[in-house]
Amino acid sequence: MALRAEPPDGGWGWMVVLSAFFQSALVFGVLRSFGVFFVEFVAAFEEPAARVSWIASIGIAVQQFGSPVGSALSTKFGPRPVVMAGGILAALGMLLAAFATSLTHLYLSIGLLSGSGWALTFTPTLACLSRYFSRRRSLATGLALTGVGLSSFAFAPLFQWLLSQYAWRGALLLVSALSLHLVACGALLRPLSLAEDPVMGGPGAQLANLLHHGPFLRYTVALTLINTGYFIPYVHLVAHLRDLDWDPLPAAFLLSVAAISDPVGRVASGWLGDAVPGPVARLLMLWTTLTGVILALYPVAQAPTALVALTVAYGFTSGALTPVAFSVLPELVGTGKIYCGLGLVQMVESIGGLLGAPLSGYLRDVTGTYTASFVVAGAFLLAGSGVLITLPHFFCFSAPTSKPQDPVTEALDTKVPLPREGLGED
Repeated sequence: MALRAEPPDGGWGWMVVLSAFFQSALVFGVLRSFGVFFVEFVAAFEEPAARVSWIASIGIAVQQFGSPVGSALSTKFGPRPVVMAGGILAALGMLLAAFATSLTHLYLSIGLLSGSGWALTFTPTLACLSRYFSRRRSLATGLALTGVGLSSFAFAPLFQWLLSQYAWRGALLLVSALSLHLVACGALLRPLSLAEDPVMGGPGAQLANLLHHGPFLRYTVALTLINTGYFIPYVHLVAHLRDLDWDPLPAAFLLSVAAISDPVGRVASGWLGDAVPGPVARLLMLWTTLTGVILALYPVAQAPTALVALTVAYGFTSGALTPVAFSVLPELVGTGKIYCGLGLVQMVESIGGLLGAPLSGYLRDVTGTYTASFVVAGAFLLAGSGVLITLPHFFCFSAPTSKPQDPVTEALDTKVPLPREGLGED
């Protein structure tokens, strides 16, 4: 690894963006399209919606709760072998799920095993990308995460077609084959050492600092609330449309409609995050608020035209909030602590991912419709927007956007030259 004073903002970083593009497609593209399997699992195992919802929720929660493990392993061994091992675990989980005879088997195979593989792939890749970019970090993240939207557009109807041709067991075997391509994504990652890394200390010192970092803790709470409602449409929108007497294929295709506007929102938001002065948290609050309002309006829409319009808007705003959500963290804690910080955030917000879909399914079982499910999901996102307002310099338009709000780092900066200046003086 070559020692650099600051992120190169390009170079091999664009290959890391390419790796993150396919990796995000093979992780969250699959998760977003997994609602197509939801109806099949309910019918195959004759279980209520709340219990079936735990499959995706456990997978999301394990992916996020296990992120600190992926971060720690990447710090020690580098992201490349960690992501490649994660790809093998993700594919193995889907393979074993094809032979499931009960929901418990799916909890263990898809939820636990594939979720563990996703934990070893997503966070190390995004953290590696953040270390390669500074001025163009939001744009690079937005481009990388467009893989989620584009794959959702392709995977939802593809999975529905596979179900009609090979049933759910055969479809899971082919999803396993797709997941194995995560190994190739990991091979593209090249670790980068920055001059500020020695100043930040080891993982233990970074963790202790983050746990006493007020803005970081508030940001973690905000993302946890957002995460609770964020995935509800991708788990229950198809089932909601089936309750409205939609046919299975058009219902699955509506998820693809969201996927059309999703990458547009990600790229536009990434460009705005780098171009608009001031903290990126303001953009995140805007997109989160709009997404929450759209979710709350879903039960009101009954006509197909209104549902399509809401889904296009949801795809844009939910896609737009993602790249700026990852760009806020380096502003708060600095690039040197991005592995530890991102892993810790992902672990805590897994609480939202774990409870969101089962709560939505429970409300469906109690009320008989998904009205309360979508309204509550929107309320969680609006609550997260309220917490974001408390972040430092939120209302100060002249505040710098690249300096981390970290009292320990600021104290160190008074004694240690900044990397850019210190390298020249040496």
